[in-house]
Amino acid sequence: MSRTGLRIIDLSVPMDIHSKEPTPPEITYVNHEQGVIGAAAAFGVGPEDFPEKKAWAVETVSLSTHTGTHVDAPWHYWPTSEGKPARKIDEMPLEWFYGDGVVLDFTDKPAGYEISSNDIQEKLKEMNYQLKPYDIVMIRCDADKKLYDEDYALSHVGASAEATRWLIDQGIKVMGTDGWGWDIPFNFQTADYKKNPRPGVLWAAHFVGKEKEYCQIEKLANLDKLLTPYGFKVAVFPIKIKGASAGWARPVAIIQD
Repeated sequence: MSRTGLRIIDLSVPMDIHSKEPTPPEITYVNHEQGVIGAAAAFGVGPEDFPEKKAWAVETVSLSTHTGTHVDAPWHYWPTSEGKPARKIDEMPLEWFYGDGVVLDFTDKPAGYEISSNDIQEKLKEMNYQLKPYDIVMIRCDADKKLYDEDYALSHVGASAEATRWLIDQGIKVMGTDGWGWDIPFNFQTADYKKNPRPGVLWAAHFVGKEKEYCQIEKLANLDKLLTPYGFKVAVFPIKIKGASAGWARPVAIIQD
């Protein structure tokens, strides 16, 4: 690939202790002056033996595998998928996580709106685009702009179980959202369920993974910086965490002008 005209757009949110996601990271920062204590002990010398009594800066991070931008594995949804043991994040084929990107813009819909397959098909028709297997489909609602707002986790649109199933049937293995979650926000699910308790309301889109294997990206960002809804590559390789239900990722859009 020529670097002439090459642009790479970061599609992740930062790991930030000040974010308002329900499970923000805990980060302890050690600066160069503090780091010299550990460095001196490691080398068996004194702090004064380092230039200006300074050494390495390091951080200690405590977080969930679902904190920040991450990829959910089938194991997150249910113990089995398609009648077999559900695969963990370290078992997923890397080929799934590199492909043609497609952005579905639902910024005109309010928080809590549940996207149907008809919504997706109408959007694709407007875009004059036909999905193909292994496209990486991303829903844009600009919820990432509210990462530091108290209502961040309640501010996104979500995919219905029916829409999720339809995408998988088109050969889509990886789909994502710039919202906190793939389903509609919990408060909308709970209100609907309490009004009329029934199956298929709570976490319904995620539970599609019981019958059809797929992965989803949550907490994408900067989809508004993509000037066209397709015509670019996406790389979203998850961190290999042994036996985990998810892995952090730094997805990027790769554009060759």
